[in-house]
Amino acid sequence: MPSTLPDEPDTLAPDQALDGAVEHETKLFDRRRTTPSAARSFVAETLTQWGRTERLDDIRLCTSELVTNAVLHGAPAGSQVLVRVELHATVLRIEVHDSGNARPEKREARETTADGRGLLLVSAIADHWGVEERQGPGKCVWAAFHHGVVPAC
Repeated sequence: MPSTLPDEPDTLAPDQALDGAVEHETKLFDRRRTTPSAARSFVAETLTQWGRTERLDDIRLCTSELVTNAVLHGAPAGSQVLVRVELHATVLRIEVHDSGNARPEKREARETTADGRGLLLVSAIADHWGVEERQGPGKCVWAAFHHGVVPAC
């Protein structure tokens, strides 16, 4: 069940805990206006290589929102944003790491503005999402999506 409020991220229940990743890919992006688009492409290409394209549109949208937030609000000028894709047995997790210390907050989006809805979208689309502290500066904001069991190789 997705989070209902963006300022109240949820976590995976103990019976849904992440096992060791079956596959994972990580990429660093410079903090630029083009970073959200490049991150969407990276995630889509990775999932296509893994043959895991179910919910691809949802995953791309959440990636875009999380990376946009990192670029606009999390990553200081001149820094980078790290995007990690993890495929577990029944969960796909997208992580966006930035070096900013501010935690994402719920924003009341005005009807007349085009921004302020990113975490609201993530909470409505992803099965789970959350924010984790990292060692050193920054944070990791993640979204998780349930999928069918990963086929054995």
